[in-house]
Amino acid sequence: MSTPADLDLSRMPKHVAIVMDGNGRWAQQRGLKRTDGHAAGEEALFDTVDGALDIGLQWLTVYAFSTENWRRPLDEVRFLMNFNERLLLARRDDLNERGVRVRFIGRRGGRVPGRVRRRIEETEELTAGNRRLTLTFAFNYGGRAEIVDAVRTIAQDAADGRVDPAKIDERTIARQLYRPDMPDPDLLVRTSGEYRISNYLLWELAYSELVFTDVLWPDFRTKDLVEAIAEYQRRDRRFGAI
Repeated sequence: MSTPADLDLSRMPKHVAIVMDGNGRWAQQRGLKRTDGHAAGEEALFDTVDGALDIGLQWLTVYAFSTENWRRPLDEVRFLMNFNERLLLARRDDLNERGVRVRFIGRRGGRVPGRVRRRIEETEELTAGNRRLTLTFAFNYGGRAEIVDAVRTIAQDAADGRVDPAKIDERTIARQLYRPDMPDPDLLVRTSGEYRISNYLLWELAYSELVFTDVLWPDFRTKDLVEAIAEYQRRDRRFGAI
């Protein structure tokens, strides 16, 4: 098992993205409700944030609620909305004091309750000046939705004469993503033994290293983050070159 002391500080990833998967199975194994698994995942999240701060990680993005999650049972969706609101209220002052900038990516409108949108805006405003770690929640987020929203903006700009269609390139699209200043993840970690990216950061993950672990999310801790980064450091990133 790798420890923080084993990491090569000269080869640290700048940005780690995580798919926090396995809450439901964790609860099922213990005879609990699925919502109990989501609640248990809070400890995993903030232990991971602590670890990210300890090792000097600059950007951490977590998949909190996808555009597909609206298909889940109503009581679970309602729990997740209330849970995310409560999490912000309970944790944002501590995160702010520790120099964490909290941001969100995803669609703000639609079925997201107004009170949750207000908590999101309040938290972003409170922590906007922090730079020690940027913690981004992908909330009501879908990778395809992000690209669709970017293309819609570009299409409107082209129709209004602000963009020449012949000059649209990757940079044009990247500038219209939800957070254009967010660096692409160097590393994606997915928990629970699933081997897919599930519509997560589709544009941004083009050259990311992917690490999959069997650990269910509520059991994930700093040591698992460190092990994933150690695996990342063992790889040779060529970006299409030799």
